[in-house]
Amino acid sequence: MQPNYVLDQAEWDKLITDTAYYFDDLTLKRGFQYFKQNRVQTFSISEPRKMRALVEGREAYHVYISLDHFSGSYCDCPVAGPCKHMAAVLMHYAHAQGRSVALLANAKATASLPKAAAAANPADNGNRIALLKKLSGLIPEATVAQWHEYMQLLAGPLDHTVRNPQYVSRALNAIQEAGPPLSPVAGRLFRLHAQLFVLGKLLQPALPGAANAGLGYSLGYYTAIAVSELQTDITGLMQQPLPLGEEPAEWPRLLDTASYLRGQMLAEGRDRSREQPYFSACYDLLWRRWLSPNADGPALYSDELEALRQAEGELTAPHSRQALQLAEGRMYFLLGDDRAAWELLHKASERPGIHPDELLGFLAPLSEAGHWSRLAAWLAETGPLLTSRLYNLNDYARHWMDAVRHIPETEPLMWETLSGMLPLSREIYQELLLQYGRYQEWMDYQLASGKTPADFRVTDLQPLEKNAPELLLPFYHQAVERFVLEKNRHSYKSAVKLIKRLAKLYKKLKRDERWEAFLENFTSRNSRLRALLEELRKGKLIP
Repeated sequence: MQPNYVLDQAEWDKLITDTAYYFDDLTLKRGFQYFKQNRVQTFSISEPRKMRALVEGREAYHVYISLDHFSGSYCDCPVAGPCKHMAAVLMHYAHAQGRSVALLANAKATASLPKAAAAANPADNGNRIALLKKLSGLIPEATVAQWHEYMQLLAGPLDHTVRNPQYVSRALNAIQEAGPPLSPVAGRLFRLHAQLFVLGKLLQPALPGAANAGLGYSLGYYTAIAVSELQTDITGLMQQPLPLGEEPAEWPRLLDTASYLRGQMLAEGRDRSREQPYFSACYDLLWRRWLSPNADGPALYSDELEALRQAEGELTAPHSRQALQLAEGRMYFLLGDDRAAWELLHKASERPGIHPDELLGFLAPLSEAGHWSRLAAWLAETGPLLTSRLYNLNDYARHWMDAVRHIPETEPLMWETLSGMLPLSREIYQELLLQYGRYQEWMDYQLASGKTPADFRVTDLQPLEKNAPELLLPFYHQAVERFVLEKNRHSYKSAVKLIKRLAKLYKKLKRDERWEAFLENFTSRNSRLRALLEELRKGKLIP
């Protein structure tokens, strides 16, 4: 069992300072990528502030780090001095200690910022104490709009600072300083709005009033890290159930939250980035996790549809109309009117910019509820709308497998949908063909796609070798002839490797006579290719 050496605040501050001193910014970025890719293996701490790890790079590298004698730390990779492998180990350590990895990845900027306490003068502290006391008394009875006004008063002094993970931490701390004791539901709503307020600050360039709000924007590297971490925290908070039945008096605040997110969702840009539009994701989560489980009938969804229709008249940008159509589709989905929802999703899909999660988000609730027939219908309807090549479709495939397992009659619909989605669905289509034992169709697809055995690892073809080896014969024969036509020694060597595989297949199929006939005919046809014959002899295929 690993000893648990806890990192206190002073040690954490020193680690950030040392990291900023010894590492350059590019190395920290690369180390962050290694950490995210889970390349740190066999991490151990044998004594306080000394650690060892194995990090996967071009090969496995051993890393030793002493936090008290940083200059004596080392990695056995070719780089002389602090490297990305060492940076990845430090980030792994920070994560294990419950510290912000992003702050460490941003150590250069973090260490250069003055501490808030040191920067403040006594007069400012006195004014802030009075402000905190006043707002603490107002927050329990305030509306959502007033909460955001108070949050601006509390976190506004940080507006001039760099938008990075440390900004998020400082802004949330500034808001929580005035947070009085609240009931469980009110406290959770206040915490959510604090996070939404800070998210809005991080995305300020893309909010209303920015010249490029509808054209898409690019977050800075450290701002993007801050947004990603904050979005993860928001998602984690909203995944928790909201016990509104115990505090029905909080319904107005929850509905105000829906109104706030509706406005932010319709205003934010849609730039076809790798991330789902942030406020759109929050709006979706609010309805799925907090509003829908507490609804006592369809009136809640009908009211939201009416609010969306009223907002439609004020929309000007095309991306806002797309967000509106997706939101209306969500309400019709919750009302059980699938055809109306599908019609809106098709309209929204006419314009680029839909993130796959905005479509896949309709599937999980159906799977969780066990509505398998409805899930199959939604899979068939949304599959053709998934047009982005940047994302894998493993979750989509998993939902299909669940539906077919519970309702086997839906299997033909699955194959029809997946084949209609080609080539986007190529990876999951091939994988499912093998899983369902449709080996002939798998081979037909490979041949039609111009694939060769060289495109596959040996393990990829093992299901066919075990269950349908005869299908590999034309596949290998075709590839052998292609290699021979290239007429160079490297290709001849590749051809001989495949011929050896053919020999094993013919033997497994007990077709010795056909194997001998093939080899004799092949050798005779290519008798003038001396290099090929030499390779055949080296492979002990001919005397």
